[in-house]
Amino acid sequence: MKKEGAIKRVSRALDPYLIDQNKIDRLKWCLEMLDPRSVPHNPVFKPLFDYIFIDEKWFNITRKTVRYYAAPTAASRIRTIQNKNFIPKIMILTAPARPRFDSNGNCTFYGKIGCFPFVTHTATKRSSVNRPAGTIEMKPIESITKEVIRNFMIEKVLLAVRAKWPREDADKPIYIQQDNARPHIAPDDRMFCEAAKQDNFNIKLVCQPANSPDLNVLDLGFFNSIQAIQYKSTSTTTEELVAGVDRAFQDYSVRRSNRIFLSLHACMREIIKVHGGNSFDLPHIKKGVLERQGHLPLQLRCDAKSVNDARVSLGTMADT
Repeated sequence: MKKEGAIKRVSRALDPYLIDQNKIDRLKWCLEMLDPRSVPHNPVFKPLFDYIFIDEKWFNITRKTVRYYAAPTAASRIRTIQNKNFIPKIMILTAPARPRFDSNGNCTFYGKIGCFPFVTHTATKRSSVNRPAGTIEMKPIESITKEVIRNFMIEKVLLAVRAKWPREDADKPIYIQQDNARPHIAPDDRMFCEAAKQDNFNIKLVCQPANSPDLNVLDLGFFNSIQAIQYKSTSTTTEELVAGVDRAFQDYSVRRSNRIFLSLHACMREIIKVHGGNSFDLPHIKKGVLERQGHLPLQLRCDAKSVNDARVSLGTMADT
């Protein structure tokens, strides 16, 4: 039946369960992402050049099963670990922004703010066969609290933003978008707000709607991409894992990074069509083909009728 086309193979991941308030918040968020100058007749989404997306992800040193290619005469590679259910891993905070290009297609801003591993550097107390006492070792931070997140945001993320952000836009508002994980600090956190105003920067922290990983470019495709690159290298220590993830982040193509932002536009367009739900399949807009033809858009358009219907539906849901 599959060969005849009567059935097809379908792969579907689990989606977050949405309550009515989640749908309202998602719909309002997507409508606010429309460029107000284009509404109501020709709505297009904001280009999102002023947004930085942050999120955390666990990166494992290796996988339980690895597929690789070898010569027919090569011996089978032996991979060992003490307990395959406890593979060493590290949580890393990643912060990308949308890359920018000039009229000739040359990249003027790579958008790679940085990868920040949650680790500490401590001196070993005892000697072993691998190193003498006093050797500085990298250890993962096992408990990620609000204090840890606040310190990383102020001492690492904000510092990187001020160092790498285009100078011509340094005085304009910059939004750092995060999800609603419990360790994340509030947008009005006093210490963060004070640090965000240094050097005449205007950096604001915003939270995406709850249960909406599809509204963050990291969960939408960036994390999977850099993890796939990281798995191509071999890591045996914490230092090698951190270096491998950072190398994958830096080597990731800015062209592909730009496409993920267009995928975010397409995702918001579908959310508007289904009035805040997540029961949709992300459409293929052939970004690679459009880029080769020189017709890749900066902003995706949204149907004006869908926007009007969504506004009506939003009012009805809010009244209910």
